[in-house]
Amino acid sequence: MNYQELYNQSIQNPEAFWAEQARQVDWFTQPQTILSEDENGYPMWYKDGSLNACYLALDKHIADGFGEEIALIYDSPVTQTVKKYTYNEVKSEVARLAGGLVSLGLKKGHTAVIYMPMIPQATFAMLACARIGVTHSVVFGGFAPHELAIRIDDCKPRVIITASSGIEIDRLIAYKPLVDEAIELAEHKPKKVVVLNRKLGARIPFKKYDVDYDALVYGSEEVDCVPVESTHPLYVLYTSGTTGKPKGIVRDTGGYVTALQFSMQKIYGVQPGEVFWAASDVGWVVGHSYIVYGPLLNRNTTIVFEGKPIKTPDASTFWRVIAEHRVSVMFTAPTAIRAIKKEDPNGEFIKQYDLSCLRTQFLAGERCDVATLEWYREHIPIPAIDHWWQTESGWPMIANMMGVEYLPIKPGSSGKAVSGYNIMILGENGQELAPNEEGYVVIKLPLPPGTLLDIWNDNERFQAGYLNKFPGYYFSGDGGYKDEDGYIYITGRVDDVINVAGHRLSTAEMEEIVASHHSVAECAVIGINDELKGQIPLALVVTKLGEEIEHFQLQHEVVKLVREQIGAVASLRDVVVVNRLPKTRSGKILRKLLRSIADGENFQIPSTIDDEAIIGEVREVLELAKIGSFK
Repeated sequence: MNYQELYNQSIQNPEAFWAEQARQVDWFTQPQTILSEDENGYPMWYKDGSLNACYLALDKHIADGFGEEIALIYDSPVTQTVKKYTYNEVKSEVARLAGGLVSLGLKKGHTAVIYMPMIPQATFAMLACARIGVTHSVVFGGFAPHELAIRIDDCKPRVIITASSGIEIDRLIAYKPLVDEAIELAEHKPKKVVVLNRKLGARIPFKKYDVDYDALVYGSEEVDCVPVESTHPLYVLYTSGTTGKPKGIVRDTGGYVTALQFSMQKIYGVQPGEVFWAASDVGWVVGHSYIVYGPLLNRNTTIVFEGKPIKTPDASTFWRVIAEHRVSVMFTAPTAIRAIKKEDPNGEFIKQYDLSCLRTQFLAGERCDVATLEWYREHIPIPAIDHWWQTESGWPMIANMMGVEYLPIKPGSSGKAVSGYNIMILGENGQELAPNEEGYVVIKLPLPPGTLLDIWNDNERFQAGYLNKFPGYYFSGDGGYKDEDGYIYITGRVDDVINVAGHRLSTAEMEEIVASHHSVAECAVIGINDELKGQIPLALVVTKLGEEIEHFQLQHEVVKLVREQIGAVASLRDVVVVNRLPKTRSGKILRKLLRSIADGENFQIPSTIDDEAIIGEVREVLELAKIGSFK
């Protein structure tokens, strides 16, 4: 069956399509009701089925005779450690930790917060919670106490599971004092904090609520999996909201495991037994779906990587991991590839490794510029697939479905709609737009299985943020267009579309052009206030390492490129060179923050920022150039 046939089936008869996919899952109670509605009229899947995600990720494979296969590889260049775990070993660790959590009073319906670095125990903790029906909420280990406290107050965990420290390239970050401070700040007080001592030298202040991780695990009996309803919340994962208060995205169990297994096979095209590597963090949705649950459900060896694409120790790290562990399919953010490209523009490190095992490279998390895509394909001649999805969706919405049919790649497009997602482009009044007309990217309800159920304890915010703008549709918050072949182009958040003298222009399109300049490593184009035209674009660029070009020459050439490819209407005249761009820890450029700095507006520093010092660096450059509010 080709892509179009499979896609048509999923849209024309979603109930029959997803009933067939559910039959690929080993349920405790096979669902009879495939599609129904909750009390608010929102679609939900498999409501009368029961299962357990941990059972499907571990116990099932052991029962099928694969207990001695490698389930997880821990590769930590920052501690110079590589350790491999079989399914039997992971199950033993998980089942005993689950037993320990039960002994602390946790049971189905409770919540637990996991605040850990990229170590195997973070994965064990997630699976242990799933094993006993406890809803986990993983908080990225780099969040400050204030942000952790907000999440504690929202999901009210009985237990926090943490580690003594994390490592940021070559810097030790003590986690336990951060957790203690967060508990002080929070109104809700967890009963216990389980602490894994990594014995790396970090300070571990002892509190009465502390429990030693190793003592808990090795003093506990293994416990069996608890059956849960399909709609039981497997996890709550917080994502940024426009109000500044994080939104707790609620994920079900049955729909999620069905969708993930489908995606591993049909989108990523991986076979059971192969090695799959998502170079992300368990604190983000990619880590939940494609470091932990997706690969293990599909019996793929997964890699827990504690390091960075550069500086741990250099730009060869990714290629070393791929070659050493024989990775078949990889997934990372374009920003990681850009960082490698900046350090090693000619791909010299790539030549040192045998990458013949690597079949496909997937890129997501941010828009992939054409220059990065082409650099990758030049040095590693395999399909490099851009695809698009969100924390809310939990799995890809737009992709090239490599397990079904490898469609031609159109640079700048994330591909075509994935099976189950009826993606449309609507205008301001809800009308469907013609090909190549830019509008709002929406998905007609019902969303397929595995997507968000709700916002934790805030259905009103869920309805307002996603469903009310276009009744009958999920509003993605992104703008984009479809071409005549059905390829979808995401042009960025709707507030990234700027209005220059009445003309709606995509900053993402301008970024593509700026990034194509041979001296540019990465860039951001934002719209800043202009007295005459309302808004005008500003390009902030980071030049390639070792590249020597005069600023005025770079500005002249970049402006000329944009004028040639978009026209004078683009009005780009300001190009500034910065050392770094402000990003989240997951690699997304903070464009809204850049706009606020340039326009002289008050702003809150986002909790997800990688390095606050970059704000001062950018401000200084804009002051010197007399741009925006610094004129």
